[in-house]
Amino acid sequence: MSHLLHLDSSARTDSFTRRLGEAFAEAWDAGGGEVTHRDLAADPVPPIREGWTRICDTLLREGITDIARYPEAVRTEQEREAWAHVRPLLDELLAADAVLIGAPMYNFGIPAALKAWIDQVTFPKMVLAPRKFVVLAARGGAYGPGTPRAPYDHNGRYLSDFIRGHYAVEDTEVIAAELVNSLVDPALAGRITQHRESVADALYRAGELGAKLVGYRIPRED
Repeated sequence: MSHLLHLDSSARTDSFTRRLGEAFAEAWDAGGGEVTHRDLAADPVPPIREGWTRICDTLLREGITDIARYPEAVRTEQEREAWAHVRPLLDELLAADAVLIGAPMYNFGIPAALKAWIDQVTFPKMVLAPRKFVVLAARGGAYGPGTPRAPYDHNGRYLSDFIRGHYAVEDTEVIAAELVNSLVDPALAGRITQHRESVADALYRAGELGAKLVGYRIPRED
């Protein structure tokens, strides 16, 4: 059975990223896959502290890159406290064949709750390929390729760059609902049709991709 880790990070309980995530996860579930859901906004993980940095130092110093050997770098009480936060999050991540990340754009970037999770589960020279990663984004304006604000997309592009650059996963899929602020900002009222078309397209693509990826499984040692 293929296993999906579904992360939500929107501060809104009824957000576009949550709707997109539901479309993907429902298609995954319908295909017989297993889903683990973590709501990072409702149940935030703590920020990293010094114990986490000390673990990273030891991993680098001693050339430990095998994730199964990470506990060897946990030696002091401070490090054990840090590892107590890391371990359940890392176990969820490693159990997944695919990772679905709901990431609304806040101030050109990602929510702090999502960044805190990334920091907790990320260590030096860490490879998570061949897992699949899918990012579901929602933006107040239009930030797609060719738009005037495309250079300010430090949301979907940041995540795909990070996942490729740090986890060695080359093919992150980003699906975005654009122009969300047209629902509340009079200056964008003339673009509400574009917004609705963007949402409809994103919902369709999310469901389609969930159905497509549900059979994917990464090779695992017996």
